[in-house]
Amino acid sequence: MDKRKVIAAYRRGLITIQECAQIIGVDSRQAAKLISDAKLSYDMPIAREQATVRSLT
Repeated sequence: MDKRKVIAAYRRGLITIQECAQIIGVDSRQAAKLISDAKLSYDMPIAREQATVRSLT
């Protein structure tokens, strides 16, 4: 299963962190780190786009 889909299911509250970790195949602490890393990488393109828009105005 795609890890991004599992993380999205966790964020929507469909599964617990323990279930997320089990599906991905890591322990709960590693899953929490993956989730936080995924959020940062998801938010980064938005931040870059906002900086570009500001530089154009």
